[in-house]
Amino acid sequence: MNEALRQLEMLLGNSSAGARPFPANSRYNATPVLMHRQADGRGNPYLARRFVPAAGQFAELGQHSVVEGDRLDLLASRYFSDPEQYWKLCDANGALRPDALVEAIGRSLSIGIHTDMASSA
Repeated sequence: MNEALRQLEMLLGNSSAGARPFPANSRYNATPVLMHRQADGRGNPYLARRFVPAAGQFAELGQHSVVEGDRLDLLASRYFSDPEQYWKLCDANGALRPDALVEAIGRSLSIGIHTDMASSA
């Protein structure tokens, strides 16, 4: 098992019932930790699959026109005050490959937040 997988397994395995193993700004914060039970009774924790919300489930906060030098972390810092929340830009724009969002100069990006998050903020 590689080091990253071992660390993830430790993180998930150490999360107690009801505790969130990921910080509040993580896209995985609300993702449930499930347990796979082996035949011998041992359990392997894993994250449930995270589905990207449909485009109609976002409250649009504005638009951003991509300029030379834009990076997702810088845009997330500008619009969400946290560079680690770049994933919100990816979700709101349906990006499967995050860097594609800032490759085309002049592209219009939707700055949005999932409506479930907007109501809990």
